[in-house]
Amino acid sequence: MLVDSHCHLDFPDFAEERDAIVQRALDAGVRRMVTISTRVRRFAQILEIAESYDQVYCSVGTHPNNAHEEPDVTAEELIRLSGHPKVVAIGEAGLDYHYDYASPDVQARSFRAHIEAARQTGLPLVIHARSADADMADILTEETGKGAFPFILHCFSSGKELAEIGIALGGYVSFSGILTFKNSIELRDIARIVPRDRLLVETDAPYLAPVPYRGKRNEPSFVRHTAAVLAETIGIEADELAAITTENVFRLFSKMPKPTDA
Repeated sequence: MLVDSHCHLDFPDFAEERDAIVQRALDAGVRRMVTISTRVRRFAQILEIAESYDQVYCSVGTHPNNAHEEPDVTAEELIRLSGHPKVVAIGEAGLDYHYDYASPDVQARSFRAHIEAARQTGLPLVIHARSADADMADILTEETGKGAFPFILHCFSSGKELAEIGIALGGYVSFSGILTFKNSIELRDIARIVPRDRLLVETDAPYLAPVPYRGKRNEPSFVRHTAAVLAETIGIEADELAAITTENVFRLFSKMPKPTDA
């Protein structure tokens, strides 16, 4: 059994064959999928998808690249929306300095609102961090000092220091198809230092398809390829890696029920 802890089933790439994509994931042993919100104002679409499949759950939040579109999203609104049984996480939120869609200040304000929602609800915060390691580390450290909150550094592609700080603050680290890319040597080195009880795998579908599908549209069933490379990277069998990451994801996403036959 595997869990795709981060995908985007609401994206147009999947609209024509969403049923088939979910079924392929199930056939591949992917028994749970978390479809991640990128705009609170489109949350109804996310929730409709989650409600359509027993195996699919969702988050609620605003991606940092969309923070300028939704500057009025508050922790209170996130907390209210997260009360739905299918909502198992807050986010994705964070900092992205690779693009300049939203200013760093706007991103940071949105990020802190999401942190407060995660702190109050106990739901894990799905964190997007790109080209912003120093500021990300500072905000995580400062906010944890106000009160701990569960979080995951999703689709990890940052530096070793941010991984170490995130782990020290109680966070989890999730690896996507980037881990399988030939030139991702440093990322595989980082994977080796992550405690096994903090490891997760994801697709970030439709993006970042793992080898052997690199360059093609990604989908949740492909998470098994990332899991296989992660297992090889840290020196364990694929079945053990599946068991470890599955246990980790249900510990972190504690609101998401396990399959009854798991």
